[in-house]
Amino acid sequence: MDAEAAKLLGAGIAMGVGALGPGIGLGMLLGKAYESIARQPEVAGDIRTNMFIGIGVTEAVALYAFVVALILIFVA
Repeated sequence: MDAEAAKLLGAGIAMGVGALGPGIGLGMLLGKAYESIARQPEVAGDIRTNMFIGIGVTEAVALYAFVVALILIFVA
């Protein structure tokens, strides 16, 4: 395997594994937030605020994986 193929394969694996965790995390986070809002609609604003903070943190992990994949493609 040549170096170009290895770095493209590494970038694909980095992005695939790096997006797996945030995908599962977002599904769990949104599901539980909607369940909580359905159970207690009076605190929907607080739950929604915390949900958006959690979404931002979870999405940051996927963006880090994307940056690593780009570094593998263009710098390494």
